[in-house]
Order: sequence, then structure tokens, then C-alpha cells
Amino acid sequence: MSTMKYIQLEPQGDIAILRINRPEALNAMNLDVISELSKMIDIIAADGSIKTVVITGAGERSFCAGADISYMVNIDPMQAEKYATSAQDVINKIDRLEKPVIASVNGFALGGGCELAMACDIRIASSNAKIGQPEVTIGIPPGWGGTQRLMRIVGPAKAKELIFTGKMITADEAYQIGLVNKVINLGSDDKIPSEAPKGDAAKEKERASEIAKTLNRKLMDESLALAKEIAKNSFTAVKVSKNLINRGMDSDLETGLRLEIYGWALCFAHEDRQKMMSAFLSKSKK
Repeated sequence: MSTMKYIQLEPQGDIAILRINRPEALNAMNLDVISELSKMIDIIAADGSIKTVVITGAGERSFCAGADISYMVNIDPMQAEKYATSAQDVINKIDRLEKPVIASVNGFALGGGCELAMACDIRIASSNAKIGQPEVTIGIPPGWGGTQRLMRIVGPAKAKELIFTGKMITADEAYQIGLVNKVINLGSDDKIPSEAPKGDAAKEKERASEIAKTLNRKLMDESLALAKEIAKNSFTAVKVSKNLINRGMDSDLETGLRLEIYGWALCFAHEDRQKMMSAFLSKSKK
């Protein structure tokens, strides 16, 4: 495991788990977190053995609670511009990373946390996740990509509703509007402590903690299973597909289709392609 103060990198074969490790602040991203995350993304980008990335938050309470309000409360416009630029730079770096990135959303994904998740290719959330862009409730608009990425994912009307109200939504609501791909729920075979007697706050807190741990474990299992499913495919083909989708979102259809032909044809130069096609043909003849 490669560990910085706030960012942990845990390789599991050809998959890398990237964990924001600042649980005492609900994994909020101050300047140090942003700097470390940027360096870690560079390490992942340069490591040819890593095929897929899973980003999550340490602990069970929060994926990432966004920007650090205790830092923002006293900064001036110039400092704010620098803070947002550094945050957007690292979030854009994740968006542009050639490798597929899965956001494993455990708990809160608010403001910058939601913006970080939206820069990932696929989002899986635990059923206790709370997602939103609450910036207007503290006097600012989203500044780390929220006004742009949210409307591209859920459409402008729903994006305006979420941003103008600043409300948090549940994982199920996020799934219904296409903001997350899948929600992880407790199953009938999950061992959960029985409900605490009324008024027993300590027992209720312990039960809630057990539920959160079980959900988080299931969330990571599901995220890693998906990462493995992606990693077993042609890395070149997946990489080109990601690039084509990302470029196509901001292109007209004709341009996007022409880019697709170039990307498709480019893959015919890759040595794995012929091997994989030949293996498929051999298998289909049996």
C-alpha cells in the first residue's frame, strides 16, 4: 500500500483502490488532500499494471463531504479562485484518466464530494448514501464542476432543482435520476443486530454502526467485482471507449461518429485485438 497523509493507494492485482483518509472531517478536501490526490492520480496514470480504479472514503460515514468550510469561511476571492482551480484541476485529471474510475459512494457525497463522484465513470452507492450540491445554502454556487457535470448527467432541469434548493437526496433518488448506476442494500442473509429497545441510544448507535460497516463491505465487494469485470477486457478498447464517450458528449453527432470510426480503426493496430478475436473464433467453433 502506498500511503500519504490523507490519500491511501491499495493495489489489488490490476485494480487500485484510492481512499480519501480524513474521516475526522468526513473526508472533506482541503488543499493538502487536493495536492496528495493529484500526485496519486499521476502515480496511477503512469503505472501500466493498473487497469481500473476505485475511489472511496475512509470509514463508513462519508465518501467525501466536499470543500473544507473551516478553510473557506475567511478566504478572499483570489484565494477562492486558487482553491477552486486546484480542485477542478484534480477532478478534471480523474475525468481524463485513461483508466476507468468507479466511485464507491459510502455515506455523504456533498458539494465537492458529489463533484468528485461525477468525474468518475461509474458510481455505485450504499443505500445510506446522501448526495447533493448544497453550496447555495452557504452563499456560493458549486465551484468544482457541479454546474457543468450535473446537468450533463441528469439534464438541466433536475440539475437546477438540486443546485437551486441545495437539498440532499438519498441513494435511491440518485439512482432514479441516473446520478448513480447502482444502489447496494442490505439483504435478508446479512447478519444485523436486532433493533435496540426504545430509549437505548448506545445500543441504537452500535446497531447503526454495524449496518454501516456491512453496507460498506458489500459496496466495496460490488465495486471490486465490477472493476474486475472491466479489467478482464481489452484495456486499449476500454480506454478508447472512455475517450470517445467523453469527447462525444460535447460534440455534435456527426463529429462524434467520425471520432468513433478513428478510435475503432486505431484499435486494429493493437496486438491484443487479433489474439482476442482469434480466441473468440476458436471458442465459437468448438
